[in-house]
This record gives sequence, structure tokens and C-alpha cells, in this order.
Amino acid sequence: MYKTVKPTTFTLSLELLDDLDIMSKELGKKKTAIISEALEMYMDYQDIQLAKKRLSQSTGTIKADDFFKELGV
Repeated sequence: MYKTVKPTTFTLSLELLDDLDIMSKELGKKKTAIISEALEMYMDYQDIQLAKKRLSQSTGTIKADDFFKELGV
């Protein structure tokens, strides 16, 4: 979990908020923790989708020497 936090305000549908309240009570977790975990999972999933998209758009491979040269190594 992140060590620094910043209070944030956002809007949820009443149905989603009700579901969150029920889940929070049943799991014994704070709503903030549930939302944070859900966002982390979602962002990890989106990261994978972006990587797949980039791979599908890839023009091929490059030589290791060119790769390291590009990095300045």
C-alpha cells in the first residue's frame, strides 16, 4: 500500500455505493481499502492490455546492441 495519501472526492452511483457499504461490512474492511485494492487491480489489468496493444503494433525486434545504445548503456 502507498505510504502517502491524499483525500479525494468522487461520485458513485447509489447502487455501487450500496454494494460497497455491504461489502465493507461483510469483509470488515474500510471502503477506502476496498476501493484502493479495486483500483490497483484495474490499473494492473489496463497495464497488461496496453502492453498487449503495444506488442501487436510492434514492428519487430531490435538488436541488443542497438537497445543498449538507445539507453546510453
